Amino acid sequence: MVNEYPNLEENDGTPEQEFVLQAEPSMSALPSVFMYPRSSTHSSTLAQGGGLASPNSSVHPSSSGRKDFTVIKVSKRRWKVVLLFSCYSMCNHFQWIQYGSISNIFMNFYEVSPFAIDWLSMCYMLTYIFLLLPVAWLLEIFGLRTIALAGFALNCLGAWVKLGSLQPHLFAVTILGQVICSVAQVFILGMPSRIASVWSGPNEVSNACSIAVFGNQLGIAIGFFVPPILVPNIEDKNKLSHHIRHMFYLIGGFATLLFILVIIIFKEKPKYPPNRAQSLSYALASHDASYLSSIAWLFKNLNFILLVITYGLNAGAFYALSTLLNRMAILHYLGEEVNAGRIGLTIIISGMLGAVISGIWLDRLKTYKETVLVVYIMTLVGMVVYTMTLNLGHLWIVFITAGTMGFFMTGHLPLGFEFAVELTYPESEGMSSGLLNMSAQVFGIIFTISQGQIISNYGTMHGNIFLCVFLTLGTALIAFIKADLQRQRENKENPENELQEEEESNASKVPTTVSEEHL
Repeated sequence: MVNEYPNLEENDGTPEQEFVLQAEPSMSALPSVFMYPRSSTHSSTLAQGGGLASPNSSVHPSSSGRKDFTVIKVSKRRWKVVLLFSCYSMCNHFQWIQYGSISNIFMNFYEVSPFAIDWLSMCYMLTYIFLLLPVAWLLEIFGLRTIALAGFALNCLGAWVKLGSLQPHLFAVTILGQVICSVAQVFILGMPSRIASVWSGPNEVSNACSIAVFGNQLGIAIGFFVPPILVPNIEDKNKLSHHIRHMFYLIGGFATLLFILVIIIFKEKPKYPPNRAQSLSYALASHDASYLSSIAWLFKNLNFILLVITYGLNAGAFYALSTLLNRMAILHYLGEEVNAGRIGLTIIISGMLGAVISGIWLDRLKTYKETVLVVYIMTLVGMVVYTMTLNLGHLWIVFITAGTMGFFMTGHLPLGFEFAVELTYPESEGMSSGLLNMSAQVFGIIFTISQGQIISNYGTMHGNIFLCVFLTLGTALIAFIKADLQRQRENKENPENELQEEEESNASKVPTTVSEEHL
């Protein structure tokens, strides 16, 4: 059995008491560690000498300096890491939507077609599809810190490259800067659930993941709100170039500051695992594990495959709406570029509220499938109402219906990440999140191109009905997912442990160690 003290935090630089696995004389320690049977692939890996093949090598620290993964403790640094990553994601996704939120202005400035401006957003999606698996492999090999440094550096570089595109004939330079930023976001999208699992206590994981995704949504919200204010719709291209320069300088400076901070603050992982599941994950880690076998195992998990499809349908619809929102709004409300951005801001802000509430809800009740299903149904309802009210001629109604839809549509994003980790534990969180995002990018490209063509030929209502059909399909597929919460099964404490913890915390709190004979 494991005694866990989730409220204790690391105190960097000072000696600490360590709380370790406690075994009863009548019990073997190893069966209590292997609480979840892994697939045959992982079993064979363990049989070859990885993971917990030897009690002395995995439970107790060895003379070679191997860490004692039986200590469960949360770090004070965890929220700094989560918030820094959130800011990084915010900066990158601001750059994703900064063109789409004022697409008509950039279309006139560079003298290109609406479809060309749409590709400044869709290049993010296309790049992710091709680079997901290589970056996920790099994440497994080099770890969180190296991948974060690479992503921050690329994000900073892309922001400064765009400063060389301030003339109408330099659209190619803008494409280059945007492609560099799109490569940076490949390093971002798969990391929220990984960071939450590695750094957060058992009752903080869903909330930490929500905060990490929160930065993504906040960046999109700022990307809807700020560009229409900084870059007004004026005919003089010299003055317009001046306004665009200010926007690019602001984002470049912020990206540079983040890159400096990540060098100072961002660490690979805490000194001790913060929860039982992560402790077991460290213990089971094997350098001989097959990367391709891990992917194959995920694709054999039917529940996960259904979640991948439903997540892609929802997120793809969100990407299409975000990219085309400016075009749809000014078709019905001519000259309202600023309000079009505010509508997008309303969608994202309400979605961030939904994400935070969902994270708190999951941390308390662990009702993953039920929560995802309810949120998906309400997303569909919100999309239908938004479609019916967009052309009524009253902006205040659009703000209300768009905000309601956004509360559920973007609030669904962190739910999908956490549900995927539950269904695929103990596989890599980066891999499961990466496959979810790949699905989102594929459907995002399909929906953006298709809806854009439908809007051009038939109008905005037909384009939005197109998305409603696929959201209906996603709602139906969720009903077939079996909620096999494997990570929760690993973290769950039985009543005996809870009572023992309480008694020990009221006593002298002297740690109990396990003798070599007991193991």
